[in-house]
Amino acid sequence: MRTSTFSIVAYDLGTGELGVAAQSKFLAVGAAVPWAKAGVGAVATQSYANTTYGPEGLKLLAEGLHPQEVLERLTAADPGRDLRQAGIVDAKGRAAAFTGAKCLPWAGHLVGENFACQGNILASGKVVEAMAEAFAKSRGTLAERLLSALFSAQREGGDRRGQQSAVLLVVKEKGGYGGFNDRYIDLRVDDHPRPIEELKRIYELHQLYFAPPKPEELVPFTEDLRRELQKLLISLGYFKGEADGKPSKEFDEAFFNFCGTENLEEHLRKDDKFDLRILRYMEGLVKERAWRG
Repeated sequence: MRTSTFSIVAYDLGTGELGVAAQSKFLAVGAAVPWAKAGVGAVATQSYANTTYGPEGLKLLAEGLHPQEVLERLTAADPGRDLRQAGIVDAKGRAAAFTGAKCLPWAGHLVGENFACQGNILASGKVVEAMAEAFAKSRGTLAERLLSALFSAQREGGDRRGQQSAVLLVVKEKGGYGGFNDRYIDLRVDDHPRPIEELKRIYELHQLYFAPPKPEELVPFTEDLRRELQKLLISLGYFKGEADGKPSKEFDEAFFNFCGTENLEEHLRKDDKFDLRILRYMEGLVKERAWRG
C-alpha cells in the first residue's frame, strides 16, 4: 500500500484536542493514515504505510515515551523503514517526524511547536513549508487550522500526481456523539476531484449538527419564540395544535420528533435556553419546501 500524501499531526494547547489531516492521490486515505487518542497523541503513517505504527505508536505514547523515541522504536523494528514516513505529536505538544531514505521524491518533513508536517511524492518542498506556515499562523479551532494547512499545501502543488481523497480527524475527551467516545470530528472524503474543498463542506455541516453553540446563539425560551416554533412545526407537518405560544405535551413531542428526524438532537437542551440554530434550520427548511412547491 503506497500511501503517498501530505499530512499534519497537531495538538491544541488551549483545548487539549489532538488531530490529523491529510490529502492524497490515493483512494480513502482516511482508512490508513490517521490515528489519534484523546489525552495520548496523534499519528500519521504513510508511504507504503505500515498501519501498525498507529496503534503501536499510541500505545508507546501512553507509556510516556517522547514522540522521537516512539519513532525510533517503530522504525528499528520495521525492515521496510526506508520506505516509511510518519509524524507523531503527543498530548504535551511534543512532536517528531520520520522520512525514510527511499521515500519517493519530493519527500520530507517539518516539525514545529505542537505539530509535525510530512509528505512524499510532492510537487516540491514548498508544499510542506506552506502547510507548516499556515498552521503556525492561522487562528481558530484546531480543525480549522488543520484545514487551512491542507489548503495551503495544495496551493503549492500538493501531491504531484493530483488529488483524490482527504481526511480530518480530531479527538478530545468525551467529544464524540453523545459524549460516549473521543472522536469529536471524524470526516473522510474517499474519492472526489477536489477532496479538500469537499472536506471543508462536510466540516461545515458537522459544525451545524454537532458543534456546541456560541453564547450569542442561546436565547431564553419565551412565549413568542414558542409561538414561532409552533407555526414552523405546523408548516412542516409535525404539529396539529394552535400556534398560541403556550407550552403543551403535544408541542414538546412534535419539537422533539422534528429534531430527532432532522439530526438536530444534539442541540436540544435541559435548561431554559434555546439554540437559535434550530430556528434557522427550520426557517430554511420551510423556505426550501415552498420554493420546491
